[in-house]
Amino acid sequence: MDLISLLITIIVLGIVFYLVWWLLTKLPLPAPFNVVAQALVALIAVVILLSLLFGGLTLPTFRLR
Repeated sequence: MDLISLLITIIVLGIVFYLVWWLLTKLPLPAPFNVVAQALVALIAVVILLSLLFGGLTLPTFRLR
């Protein structure tokens, strides 16, 4: 993956995760659910960012046979 496409991908993912984070702060969720949802969004964002920076977005595949 060349540098320009990696940068564009990181910017787009940053905007998407920012909008999800903003939406979670605006929704009137109870306190435990709001904190858990924000933690999950942050964890997913960090995992995707690290996988992009260290070798592309590769997810493990499972064999069903």
